[in-house]
Amino acid sequence: MKKMIKAEIYHDGEFYCVRCLDADVFTQGRILDEAVENLKEAIALHFSDDPEAASDFAPNFFLFTMMDLREIRV
Repeated sequence: MKKMIKAEIYHDGEFYCVRCLDADVFTQGRILDEAVENLKEAIALHFSDDPEAASDFAPNFFLFTMMDLREIRV
């Protein structure tokens, strides 16, 4: 059983977009906090619609997010 769900966060110029790497989930928000809350809700809805997908994960899983910080100049 997996104990962690990984997701990638990036800013497309207007919204923070979140793509889940372990489930077929994508969401967005105008601010980062909204995008993360939307991700939590989208994952819960995804697993309630597809209990078989949820069986791969521990009941109390962690959410691990990575954020694209764009180009960094030194």
